[in-house]
Amino acid sequence: MASWHTALRNDADSGSPYGAGSRASSRSDIFPKLVTMQKTLHARNFAVLRISGAGLPNKRKLICELDNWGALASEHSSALIEAYGDAFIHHIDLSLLPMTWQSSDAEARSGGGETVPLVRKLEASSLGFSGIAFPVRLGALGNGYVAFSGGPVNIASEIVIDQHVRSFHIMMDLLALDERRTLPSETLSEREIACLQLAGDGQISEEIAERLGLSVHTVNAYLGSATIKMDAVNRIQAIAKAIRLGYIH
Repeated sequence: MASWHTALRNDADSGSPYGAGSRASSRSDIFPKLVTMQKTLHARNFAVLRISGAGLPNKRKLICELDNWGALASEHSSALIEAYGDAFIHHIDLSLLPMTWQSSDAEARSGGGETVPLVRKLEASSLGFSGIAFPVRLGALGNGYVAFSGGPVNIASEIVIDQHVRSFHIMMDLLALDERRTLPSETLSEREIACLQLAGDGQISEEIAERLGLSVHTVNAYLGSATIKMDAVNRIQAIAKAIRLGYIH
């Protein structure tokens, strides 16, 4: 399972069209990506679920962050969380396999359905819609699921893998937007970004100074101010945050 997780994270961190280079600047930018995924899966709706209360025993719960259920949003999200919320929270600690379920009617018609590789099938419930949920683990604030419902949902193996990778990008977008809201209103300057980029490429202050035609003292000042603006404890953390937020790559 570690290799599955590593492969997903490596793909999610790559320079694909869904990577940091196209990081969303607002939640409205995330919707088209979700709609594209929804169409690929032949689903009718999507929902992004985040796990809150991380680190607090018996306090974790699922919260619906984004969905296109429309007027039935509250009803559908509550029904999904009531039916499978505990299973979702337990599962993400143990596995990154996507989880699928069938509506009560579909379960009765199929007689249980066939086993599909790379997914875990949940026990039948009284839900009125089928679906698939892709687990995403990005740390305490970025754990959750990107779910698609309606159907019949396309869960062919090659599609499942691709959409799981894209689910990581969706959650990374949300995490980056959350972090942007907590940053000071003062944004990074072009020089600060340039210095962080070169530092992230492995260059030391002397090399950055020569590259940009600056003094070493000035380079260190830019890196120091960028670190403060990013609310980071050191240069390494500032570089990591800048990558997540799409300032550098």
